Amino acid sequence: MRASATTKYRPASSPALPRRHWPEKHLARAPIWMSTDLRDGNQALFEPMNPEKKMRFFAMLCAIGFKEIEIAFPAASDTDFSLTRSLIENRLVPDDVTLQVLTQARSDLITRTFAAIRGAKSVITHLYTATSPVFRKQVFRISKNELIRMTLAAVRQMKEEADKIPETQVTLEYSPEHFTTTELPFALEICDAVTEAWDTGADRPVILNLPATVEASTPNIYADQIEWMHTRIARRDSVILSLHTHNDRGTAIAAAELGLLAGGERVEGCLFGNGERTGNADLLTLALNLHTQGIDPELDFSDLPHIARLYEECTGLSIPPRHPYAGDLVFTAFSGSHQDAIKKGLGARASNDMSASAFWEVPYLPIDPADVGRGYDALIRVNSQSGKGGVAFLMEQAHGLVLPRRLQIEFSGVAQRYADATGGEITAETLWWLFEKNYLGDNNDRLRYREHALAESGEILTLSVEWAGYARVLSGTGNGPIDAAKAALSAFGLSARILSFEERAMTTGAESKARAVAFMEIGVDGQKGVHYGVGIDENIVTASIKALIGGVNRCLREKS
Repeated sequence: MRASATTKYRPASSPALPRRHWPEKHLARAPIWMSTDLRDGNQALFEPMNPEKKMRFFAMLCAIGFKEIEIAFPAASDTDFSLTRSLIENRLVPDDVTLQVLTQARSDLITRTFAAIRGAKSVITHLYTATSPVFRKQVFRISKNELIRMTLAAVRQMKEEADKIPETQVTLEYSPEHFTTTELPFALEICDAVTEAWDTGADRPVILNLPATVEASTPNIYADQIEWMHTRIARRDSVILSLHTHNDRGTAIAAAELGLLAGGERVEGCLFGNGERTGNADLLTLALNLHTQGIDPELDFSDLPHIARLYEECTGLSIPPRHPYAGDLVFTAFSGSHQDAIKKGLGARASNDMSASAFWEVPYLPIDPADVGRGYDALIRVNSQSGKGGVAFLMEQAHGLVLPRRLQIEFSGVAQRYADATGGEITAETLWWLFEKNYLGDNNDRLRYREHALAESGEILTLSVEWAGYARVLSGTGNGPIDAAKAALSAFGLSARILSFEERAMTTGAESKARAVAFMEIGVDGQKGVHYGVGIDENIVTASIKALIGGVNRCLREKS
């Protein structure tokens, strides 16, 4: 490293705890979860979500089971203000979900914030002031007493504004920003002053959120800080102690887990850990870590593939293939020895002596993939490392078909099952036969494409199909031919969701004429899991409609 790397950085404030209690404890229940995906997570995106995506993301968070969701800094922009009003005025907030909004300690911003939340059933108003020495000295240039006075003036104004809307249950959350580098006695002083000014009591609790705004220590130091505050805060019975960890040192999850052992009761973070700089705590990983210990996380990730795809679509971010629990490759073994151990473990699990076991015990798999809506197809990959050839390589080299990554994983499972059943080597010709049978249409499919006609507008589609052996002509209108085709299929009670779509050109064998191939990842309402459909044709619209129908058929096969 360069010589300048010897520069010392101010460490986190490490308390004197002669007798720590948190190392002796074990997590026994889920914390209160608070998602800040629509606020902290959204402001860290290259392109922030538009209102339509925010609404879809909000609905997904509610479906997962989040009861507290930070949606906006409504006084910061008209966009955030409008989102808050839209959720409230259109009654889009479930009765058991509490909105959270953020504000700084400025009178005009507080007034605007309370105008935004008027009419809501339950709201957490989140006030923050930066308390660390570097902010007091370099940014605001104020003393400790001046900072306390500024903070309390904001709290009193918020209390007055809350009293004006008795129909709304208003809870105060206060964050001493940069808590971990703030002198602990001062952090305690300002937090106690806030709870006193709010008149905190059993019927008027306060959330004290203690953030590692910039992660500055190992997780055990953060846990010490939380326990120090936990054992000294005034009105402790009326205070909810909240944690908000960042991932600058790569240990936000560990810090949150140890902070819960130390007295924390609530965790703020983002679904897949996105946020400023290296991100916030990853709530999905935290929740599923609890699940692996037999603790109900009180969040529903049983259809994780759908959640992951919607997350990527709304945020524009990609989930790394090795992301815990959610990555495309986390349940995939390439090593022959790993494959053998997993096979034997699943075999033992299926036997009579293991089927009733209270524990999930399969080598190399910390969690049952089925718990998060994943199949077993991707566990054993057919590739050169396993001695059975590379499916993706053969499909590209012999057939000119470059498969999307998730389809590579899915189809490798199909090939592996066939190889296991036949005991022979899979040739390129056999591989294509398997692909055609599974993805390009089967004689037993309930729904079969015949032809279609598209109006000049491109929004009205006439679709001719066979449904259970009978010819049918359907019509649909939508925002483009694919949307119109989805609408047409609703005549059969099929509500399809397109979670990903790719189109490419391909050349097969000795043919010189290029053809279009469309890949669609499809989900059908009422059924967990998603399946690929593939369409090949000289016309890309035709290929796309075939892919849609193929994906729906595969969902119907799984359901039957």
